[in-house]
Amino acid sequence: MVVLQLRFLLVLFFTSIMGAAQYVMQDAALINYIDQRILSVEKRLEKCNQDILDYVEEFRDFSKMVQSRLAGLNNYKAEVKSEVENLLRRIERAQRDIDYLGSVTNSNICIEVHEDLVKQQLLEEAEEKKKLKLTLNASCDHMLAGIKSLKIVKKAGDKHGSWMKDPGKKHAKIYVLNGSVNNVILEFANIMTFMESNHTLKGHRVTLPFPWEGTGHIIYQGFLFYHRYGSLNEIIKFNIQKKNTTDRMLLPGAGRIPAYQLSPSTKIDLAIDEQGLWAIHAEPETGGNIVITKINHITMAVEHTWDTSCNSKDAEAAFMVCNTLYVVYNLPSGGTSRIQCVYDILDAVNTYEIPVLHFPRRQGSHSTIHYNPKEKQLFAWGDGSQIIYKLHTKQKV
Repeated sequence: MVVLQLRFLLVLFFTSIMGAAQYVMQDAALINYIDQRILSVEKRLEKCNQDILDYVEEFRDFSKMVQSRLAGLNNYKAEVKSEVENLLRRIERAQRDIDYLGSVTNSNICIEVHEDLVKQQLLEEAEEKKKLKLTLNASCDHMLAGIKSLKIVKKAGDKHGSWMKDPGKKHAKIYVLNGSVNNVILEFANIMTFMESNHTLKGHRVTLPFPWEGTGHIIYQGFLFYHRYGSLNEIIKFNIQKKNTTDRMLLPGAGRIPAYQLSPSTKIDLAIDEQGLWAIHAEPETGGNIVITKINHITMAVEHTWDTSCNSKDAEAAFMVCNTLYVVYNLPSGGTSRIQCVYDILDAVNTYEIPVLHFPRRQGSHSTIHYNPKEKQLFAWGDGSQIIYKLHTKQKV
């Protein structure tokens, strides 16, 4: 009897143990299932996060592409504007030819037609010069007679650069553009601040959206005009106060060769005189001779272009004074700079009677020379030094 009771108890004991083991196995399977579901959710979240990152990267690439396309559209706009202006000039010239041919009635004698054509051309040239004199203010009647003295204001910069005042503003601010490729302007309250300070620390920095090329930039009436780095002949008009690009243009024929042989980084040299904004460059078609172009600084349109007799060989810089181009020459190794080619667009100066003008008491070279019509001085950059030349002028003969 006792043995039977023990057997019964053992059966109950083993049965309870097996039931508990079965429950433990079921719990382990449930936990494993939950773990697998959590891992699956984590993988999906990770994939979702990666998809979001890929989408953000694609959106950034798309944004960059759109910005690049917009910049390209601006370039196309400038190209179309330049082509339309050239087309209008050609149409105007063709219309004049048509009007002339329509007015000719007796064309049997070749020599009479030739004489009439010459007379017509002379009349057109005289009319063109008359319009230019009215446009360019014929009261600008002084010319450069000599360079009286120089003052080395400071030596603060690279070998190449430019510095200037804004002749179209009443303020006395000094602007420094260091280097032949850069995108930062340093602005100083006045010339004393510039002279007394460390220019890299004290100057107010203005960052441009596009870097410049060469040293031929100019500041006029609150705008910086400069040749955009990496472009053939694009000129940017930048509002210094608002820090934005307001306009741009392409200068026909420019940018293929340096404006001056001794300043190879400058393909387009912009200048200011009493009549406003000019562009100076050289073209292969002219045999390297310098070309000057009058630009409307408000509309950024070409008003007129002149092929000069001044060659860019051994030239280091040039500037405009009262409708007249003065080209500065030097030795390739550096020496005494001299003005030995002058071109007056209105033929009011007998350039053959002008003596060679030497820059006083200085050996070296210039990377830029700009005329300030307000102060009647030259602001020059020579081997890292900022120089002011005082001028002696006389009446045009």
